[in-house]
Parts: sequence; structure tokens; C-alpha cells
Amino acid sequence: MSLQNAFLGSLVADAVSMPVHWYYNREALDKDYGDFHGYCKPHKNHPDSILWRSQFSPINHKADILGKQAKYWGQKGIHYHQFLDAGDNTLNLQLAAELYRDTIINGSFEKEKWLKRYSQVMLTPEWHNDTYAEEYHRAFFNNYAKGKQLQSCGISDYHIGGLSMIPALLASMEAIDQNDPSDQLENVLNLVRLTHDHEYTLRAATDLSRIFQRLINGESIRHTLTNLPLPGVSTRLLQKWETMKDREVVGEILSSACYLPESFVASLHFVWKYHDDFSMAVLANAKAGGDNCHRGVVVGSIVAMQTGVPEIWLKNLKMMEKLRCDIHVLPDRRVLKRVI
Repeated sequence: MSLQNAFLGSLVADAVSMPVHWYYNREALDKDYGDFHGYCKPHKNHPDSILWRSQFSPINHKADILGKQAKYWGQKGIHYHQFLDAGDNTLNLQLAAELYRDTIINGSFEKEKWLKRYSQVMLTPEWHNDTYAEEYHRAFFNNYAKGKQLQSCGISDYHIGGLSMIPALLASMEAIDQNDPSDQLENVLNLVRLTHDHEYTLRAATDLSRIFQRLINGESIRHTLTNLPLPGVSTRLLQKWETMKDREVVGEILSSACYLPESFVASLHFVWKYHDDFSMAVLANAKAGGDNCHRGVVVGSIVAMQTGVPEIWLKNLKMMEKLRCDIHVLPDRRVLKRVI
């Protein structure tokens, strides 16, 4: 299977989870969205939102990444993604698509060029319409506003959101025929270090890349997870959890929150259990709540490598139109050739 499928799988899983992102009260999740089976538009109110106790005051214009969205911080009940529509992607996956495009246009991944592009789009008013920007974005641009060079603005962060752009990066490298596994892993780690320079995030990034490398060579998901040594991941437990309710595994045994390495193991629960059913994998992950968008990157990308992505998910994914338009302006039109 192509890494293009991994990238698309990550986009789909993020968009499916977006309206129920960071719901930790699953009763509230069920009350608000029911047993959904597709993309949903987020409600304006989010009962678990912590934006009311969060504020971001940019030091100067170099840190103003929220723009008009800043006024919603400090208010109760605000949905993190209130202005997105059904099938839209959250900020981190919008950035992933930008990285995908930028790498192909440049003919390679160069961290200096990516940091320049990252800063350009984040500081462009209304480039995105998302209300929430993760802590690593806020810290990065505060450091930039203090005068630090872009390469020195990242922080030591171990949220699973640090893996969000890995499928996009690897798919872009595949699209320009840069398929050497060692080069791919080097670029993945260079990318992650820019914003999430923490041993847990770098370990998870390495393991995700190693899983992709096995799958691209034709191994099945379960064979890979059984035979590839992954620190902290027990096949015996994955087999045991397979017989249990997802919300019992993720939410009671394992946290549904964002912190690595536990969030990576939680992602692999869905990967293992729904290895042969992409739709079930991304929906089950979404309905478990918590940081489902970023777990979804792991879940959707790995499962899509084995199953592909059903056309119905691509048809209603808003990012697809942008990606199709990109094909006509990119120097190499083989991009996404296996899936569009």
C-alpha cells in the first residue's frame, strides 16, 4: 500500500473526530452527537471545553497566531473547533497538508524552508478558521516574538499531536520518489524536533515510521505489531483488550488524553482491533473521546495502509478538493496517483 493512503487516512480520522475532540465526558458526547457514522458539524457549545481557563496574549505581532479567534479564549463552553464544518480538518492537519504540498514543490524536505512556511501561514490572518491552537504553537511563536531564531523556537513537548504531520511528510517524500527508509526516518525526527523535542515524542515518531516501513513492504498490521519490537507495546495486552469495550480500554485502563507514550498505546488498541476495517477504526477512536483527533492520525494512517480509504470518506473530506487542485500546480502530477 502507498503512503498516500496513510496521509489520507490521517486526514479522514482527524475530520471524523473533530466535532467530539476533547470530550472526556462520554455521556455528554453521546447526548450531543449520538451514534454518528460520518462527518459532523461541531456544536457551538462544548461541555468539556477548558478554553474558559486558557488565555493567550501575544507579546507582539510575531506571536499573533490566533487573530480574531483570541476573543473566544477565556469564555465558557466554547467549542475548540467551533467554526469548522463537517469534513473539515483541525489546525494541525491543515498544517500537515501544507507540509505535504510544500515538500513536493521544493523537491525535498528542508527544515529551514518548512519553518519559514510554517511561520508565514500561522501569521497570515484567517489562514485557518480554527479557534484552538495547541500549546506548542503558542510557545513556538512566543519564542519567535522574543527574538529567537525559528530553529530554536520549539519546546520539549510530549503530546501525541507531535505526530500529526508524519504521514504527510512521508507521503510527500514517496510522491517525489525519496523512499530510502533511513532518509525518511531522519526527516521525520528532524521535523518532530522542531516543535516537540522530547524523548517520548521522538520514540513514538520512530516507532510510527518503523511500522509504516513494514507495511509498505507488504506486511499485515497484526504481523507487524507482533514481530516489530515496540517499547511499551504488548501484543498480549492488545489481544486481551480486543475482547473488551473500547471505552473501557481507552478511558479506564488507558487514558484518553494526549500524553505520550500512553496515547500511542491507546491508538494501537484501535489499530489492532480494527486492522481490517478502516471505517470502524476511525469511528471507534472518535467515539472514545479525549484527544481522538491526534490518536486518529496514528489510527487512520496505519489502518489505511492495509485497507485503503473508502471513497465515501474521501468524497466528503473538504481537504480533498484542495489536494486535487494542488495536483494541477505541482511540478509532479504523480502525487496521490494511487488514490485519486
